[in-house]
Amino acid sequence: MTKRPIEEEKALSGQAFNPGDPELVTIKKKSHELSAEYSSLAEDNPRRSAILKELLGQWDTGFMQGPIFFHYGIHTRIGKNFFANYDLTIQDDGAVTIGDNVMFGPKTTIVTPNHPLVASERNGVKDARGNQFKPCFANPVTIKDNVWLGASVTICPGVTIGENSVIGAGSVVTKSIPENVVAAGNPCRVIRTITEADRLFQ
Repeated sequence: MTKRPIEEEKALSGQAFNPGDPELVTIKKKSHELSAEYSSLAEDNPRRSAILKELLGQWDTGFMQGPIFFHYGIHTRIGKNFFANYDLTIQDDGAVTIGDNVMFGPKTTIVTPNHPLVASERNGVKDARGNQFKPCFANPVTIKDNVWLGASVTICPGVTIGENSVIGAGSVVTKSIPENVVAAGNPCRVIRTITEADRLFQ
């Protein structure tokens, strides 16, 4: 297995890293180009599946309407039978893990990176060699099996969505959500548990 660049390892382990590092820029450039190519193709174009395998490093079964945007691509793992409606953005500086049978509504956004709150740090700090850079850090996002995200949902860094849960349209999810619930709002909060009474087909 090829060893990851140092700054990439930092990003994936939650440490402050330099997003302008040349090796990271190369990874991102490839991901952006593949995302743009996928988005330019008709939804029945067979090239789309090959692009997803190259972009993500793996691809099982599912469908992404497009347009799509992945920041790194290779930091995202997606399970079987995935569906994403149009305008999917995954800013995967940190790891993004998506389970099986997951559905995303239009304009879903997943964000893993963060920036310092103190402006002087956000504007630039020096590394061990004295080089100036604008630091970033990332926290992983996990979407477990059978989750449905409604339209225009934003998932923030460090969030886990539990199995079988539903997130209402327009929600901004800043904290983890347990399994088997309906949650919604900004910030997103649990509304109720999903029960057998919710079945449409008996």
